[in-house]
Amino acid sequence: MRSAIIGLGVVGCVHLQILAAQKRCVAALCDINKEAMSAAAASYCPNTPIYTDWMTMLDEISPDAVHICTPHYLHAEMIITCLDRGIHVLCEKPLCMKPRELSEILAAQERSGAQLAVCQQNRYKPSFRFVKEYLTDKKIRAAHGTLAWSRGEDYYNSAEWRGTTAYEGGGVLINQALHTLDLLRELCGDPEYVVSGKDNLTLRGVIEVEDTLSASFFGKTPFTFFATNTGSMDLPPQIQIVLEDGENVVWMPDTVLAGGVANRFSAEPDRILGKSCYGSEHATLIDDFYTCIQSGRPFPIDGTEAARVMRLIFAAYESGGNKVKI
Repeated sequence: MRSAIIGLGVVGCVHLQILAAQKRCVAALCDINKEAMSAAAASYCPNTPIYTDWMTMLDEISPDAVHICTPHYLHAEMIITCLDRGIHVLCEKPLCMKPRELSEILAAQERSGAQLAVCQQNRYKPSFRFVKEYLTDKKIRAAHGTLAWSRGEDYYNSAEWRGTTAYEGGGVLINQALHTLDLLRELCGDPEYVVSGKDNLTLRGVIEVEDTLSASFFGKTPFTFFATNTGSMDLPPQIQIVLEDGENVVWMPDTVLAGGVANRFSAEPDRILGKSCYGSEHATLIDDFYTCIQSGRPFPIDGTEAARVMRLIFAAYESGGNKVKI
């Protein structure tokens, strides 16, 4: 398997470190920032060709798999191009920025013989897998998810695409909170409607997108969701669940309260790469991606699966306080 990475920012370098640690063949790197890319290559794959144009890289290298770690607005075109060339794709979240792109990506996945995988790595957390198994024979009455992190002016000024409607596609919901919303939906199922409101409470004049959003989702199992980037620090995301028998279950990345017991799931510090909020599951997901390709087993979070949380996000952005069908 000859792999290539497009985008060598923070998360792209995480992918590179993992590929190097797993002793996989990195056939090429691509980024418009040649200096930063060269530094990353020197550290992990010094003899690997580097490119500043991704189409040229595909033409000359013809990799077996591509990791797409670029800003959001580039995802759809890159995914579709690679799939149409029969190249396996692992794309960082979000899958795309617009409903139209979602349809185009799913059509490309359907006609391609290659696999599409989306990096929603929190599904691989031992704590989340524990909760899913614990809830197997239990009925959820209602649930609520919360993400309260801190992203200030320096963060948004670190790259021109951040905080823009055209290039990021939204704010806290599509970027930071997608993972927690995805886990909440995975536990409660797909809702039918949403009523949502959003605001920019602290960064008006700095960003075009929301820093805070609240949503109520309606369906067989109703749930609510709140996300903000206005906190003084990053707090652990939480999912609170009330079961039909009245039991309360609380998921956090490293702790699950269930059955009156606090179950601990400590991350291995040396497995956390990049930002601490990424967690340590990128390596597990990437290893599973290549195992699926080599064994012919479908990757569990493909375009169809990743589209489920994207539809919630698109509907929440459309709502504006009105009830919207998902």
